[in-house]
Amino acid sequence: MTNSFWMMLVLQLAGVVVVIAEVFLPSGGVLAVAAAALFGYSIYGTYTQVSAVAGIAMAVADLITVPVLVIVGLKLIAKSPATLSRTLSRGEGVVAQDAGAGELLGREGTALSDLRPAGTATIGGRRVDVVSRGEYLRKGATLVVEEVAGNRIVVREKQ
Repeated sequence: MTNSFWMMLVLQLAGVVVVIAEVFLPSGGVLAVAAAALFGYSIYGTYTQVSAVAGIAMAVADLITVPVLVIVGLKLIAKSPATLSRTLSRGEGVVAQDAGAGELLGREGTALSDLRPAGTATIGGRRVDVVSRGEYLRKGATLVVEEVAGNRIVVREKQ
């Protein structure tokens, strides 16, 4: 095999890397055009500098191997430590309401912070994030849970 054939293979691999980079870098299609140019020139160079049969074989091989290499490359990148983890936890600083927030409906609690209109309260022995219907509620106010919708706990001041 000649040096020009190896150079054309290097251009093919560079094209695969540029296609994978296109997924992560916003380029407006510039990287896709660069990848197409790399693939096209490597096939043309193989066809003219090595042989017509090798050029045609490289074109056919590209149709099969390039999509496979791109998929494998994306899967390897997705599993690498450079990407975000799939689940977040309290240990990583993520705070969300517990799944049993619906059982708080109608219960009373105490505001742990001023609600402007959002804040923190203790309801049923649990510390939860709450929101009022727009009114300001002072710290220490006695609250009643009016509504629970998903992660949102709506409270009002007890009369």
